[in-house]
Amino acid sequence: MVNRFEIYPVRVENKRQAEKVLTEIDCWQEGTDIMAPKALHFTFKLGPLRHEAAIILKQEMLSKGGEAALHWEVLKGRDHTFALLMGTLAQYRRLLPRLYQQPFGLRQLGKELKASLEKLSGGERSRFLKCGGGRTMTLGEQTLVMGILNVTPDSFSDGGQLNSPGEALEAALEMESLGADIIDIGAESTRPAAKAAISTEEPLSRSPFSARQGEARVTAQEEMDRLLPVLEKVVKYVKVPVSVDTYKGEVAGEALRMGAHIINDVSGLEDPTMAKVVADHGAAVVIMHSTPESHSNIIEGIVGTLGKRIEKALDAGIGDDQIIVDPGVGFAKDLNQDLTIINRLDMLKALDYPVLLGTSRKSVIGGVLDSSTGRRLEGTAATLAVGILRGADIVRVHDVGEMVKVVKMTEAILHA
Repeated sequence: MVNRFEIYPVRVENKRQAEKVLTEIDCWQEGTDIMAPKALHFTFKLGPLRHEAAIILKQEMLSKGGEAALHWEVLKGRDHTFALLMGTLAQYRRLLPRLYQQPFGLRQLGKELKASLEKLSGGERSRFLKCGGGRTMTLGEQTLVMGILNVTPDSFSDGGQLNSPGEALEAALEMESLGADIIDIGAESTRPAAKAAISTEEPLSRSPFSARQGEARVTAQEEMDRLLPVLEKVVKYVKVPVSVDTYKGEVAGEALRMGAHIINDVSGLEDPTMAKVVADHGAAVVIMHSTPESHSNIIEGIVGTLGKRIEKALDAGIGDDQIIVDPGVGFAKDLNQDLTIINRLDMLKALDYPVLLGTSRKSVIGGVLDSSTGRRLEGTAATLAVGILRGADIVRVHDVGEMVKVVKMTEAILHA
């Protein structure tokens, strides 16, 4: 009789998990410290590089036992190329000191690569989000649920259902009782299903989120007439933080003065006054990606664009602990791009900011399931489950009671 061995696959995604599996086999502590970085493998696409830098980078990575792939014409002097590095955390750690000694921009590349490795290898960690009114929220311990409270007559999913501040307050209190961690109030429909092109070049005198071509823009005053009476009641009676969904700096300023804690800006700080308004009130802000990307890789395009918007926020005085990013599912993206975003949400970790995922009842679900807006509950649940497994910190939903259960179940599996 053959004595068979037991062979088990082991998944290691961060340093904490690496240390855990080494401890489980009773590896001595010194050995665990040495070998944990060898259990973590990372692949980076980085550039653009001069051909001299690309060649040095490849040689150094290979000398450390890793792998590096370059464009085949680099040896002919091709510049502006990207490299694909593949290696363990330990190999990258040996690579970095060598990059610090090199010319052609490799010293700066080494610094940025070190920062990315620290973000990706650290594993789950709690962080505090600073909100308006001196409030703080804890992120990273569990996925938070943001309940959608639309007070618009024309929202794609639930427009016109709440016709008075009293009804809106009742809905907000119900969402809170069902487990919502944040209430997000919107008073102008963005109607992402329309797929309207959103451009940073478009003047704010015309809404980039119109439901139909040529539809009249909702003015700041009209938006405030809908929003403020509801907001006044909600901030008075609801205990959880309140977010306001607006891309207008004027509206955001009034909402924050009235007691809102977070601004959810679907335009990603397009209004030139928005960042300063948020900074002046010490509020948190959701910076959403909503611009068409020419980049062939939608995730790389989103990371690049959001990185620039984050710089704009920081320059205006918004703190690192006040920023949330949203990849903008359904905004200026096709079906396959939306699905890719959900599946590769973890790639946004490179930005090192909390991630909000909003897929509730969106067209990506209708496109896959051929279902109408009101029949997308199961599809929404599936997108949230995958999004949470990929690292979503906050999920924005219409059906709070059902989605709180989805979050709880997915978290239980994730942390088992």
